[in-house]
Amino acid sequence: MQTTYIEREIRSFLVTNYLFGRSEALQDDESLLDNVIDSTGVLELVVFLQESFAITVEDEEVVPGNLESVKNVVAYVERKLQSKAAAQSTP
Repeated sequence: MQTTYIEREIRSFLVTNYLFGRSEALQDDESLLDNVIDSTGVLELVVFLQESFAITVEDEEVVPGNLESVKNVVAYVERKLQSKAAAQSTP
């Protein structure tokens, strides 16, 4: 899956669900936590990521390093997808 697709889907989810369509309010490196989403929003984001990208987000992975910003979320999803692809290609 391409980075641009992943980023577009994540941005669309955040803008639609939390920013009332104001895409200009969403910056790549800006903190999402408390600025855009609250603790319930984090759970909704996790569910969205799992359903949209067919990944499993482990409890210990729900940390700011993975979910702090759009940039971090995109990088996290890419890592999960790469790990999943590697596991599937191993006999």
